[in-house]
Amino acid sequence: MTRLCGVTLVASMAILTISGAPASRFEDVAHGCSRLLGFELVTESRLSQWMTEEFGETPVPDRAWRPAAISILARLAVEHHLVICIWGAESLFPSSPFTLRVGILAPESRRIGNVMLDQRLDQRMQRPEAQAALARMDREAKHLHKVRLGRTRPQPDSFDLMLNSEHMDASQMAEVLQAAAAARRLNEQGLLAADAEAQIQFETRMKLARHGIIPAGHARLKRAAFNHPSEEVFANLLDFYRIPWEYEPRSFPLQWDKDGRITEAFTPDFYLPEFDLYVELTTMKQALVTRKNRKVKLLRAVYPHINIQVFYQKDFQDLVFKHGLKVAAR
Repeated sequence: MTRLCGVTLVASMAILTISGAPASRFEDVAHGCSRLLGFELVTESRLSQWMTEEFGETPVPDRAWRPAAISILARLAVEHHLVICIWGAESLFPSSPFTLRVGILAPESRRIGNVMLDQRLDQRMQRPEAQAALARMDREAKHLHKVRLGRTRPQPDSFDLMLNSEHMDASQMAEVLQAAAAARRLNEQGLLAADAEAQIQFETRMKLARHGIIPAGHARLKRAAFNHPSEEVFANLLDFYRIPWEYEPRSFPLQWDKDGRITEAFTPDFYLPEFDLYVELTTMKQALVTRKNRKVKLLRAVYPHINIQVFYQKDFQDLVFKHGLKVAAR
């Protein structure tokens, strides 16, 4: 039994929160955990999108961020178990049998190396630039934690488990957390009861009202809004064969200017978690195909550890005609 926003909860939703220092790769760990556990992944960008749907284009005041976030997450928890990967996630929910709050650590040298990889900096010549970029990221993270939660960094007792990424990669840490979640029996927890969610919404609305904020009730998990009909057909094929997929889940920076600002990025169409594979569909005219091929080649050069497969028009047509005519018609 525990309390959230003044509501006593008994046998409730399973929640795994994952946060960490900038460039510690805690986001990659969260993606892996979501795949292994079958939980819905909540990222900073997804939460930001839901807040816009819920509260409008005007940003939520920093002091109202916590109740606003809890309001949205409670609504999702009625239908899904959650992996929450956002700054300050460890402070959103109290310690309880149905939560596992995880922090990811990494030595500064490891984090600098990750920054150099992300920004494509030369290992010998541009290490000071990476150090400066990491220091800037650390300052921004502390500021964000301060304005959201009232302190510059989380307290040690805000976490149930800490992992050091010095000698483990993201997939290994995700497997450790899968075992921890199994030991905690998170998969055996029920979803958040509707009456408990209603009480949480009442409490959060009271707090948001002090800032003149009225939730609209619009934020929901939705099917992807596809950019091209072929993407929807491909998604239907994946659903038909029970293959989990994510639509445009991540953008990869490819080019940077002299100040470290991203000037070019690439967002693959799909990610297939079971295969750790990104898929790019190319069914357009040749000029655009050439441009996409250049980006895919550059992505492979900058991120050699990323697996990506390009499906050209003939590949896609063969796939549809062989397996997917009924699915496409659906």
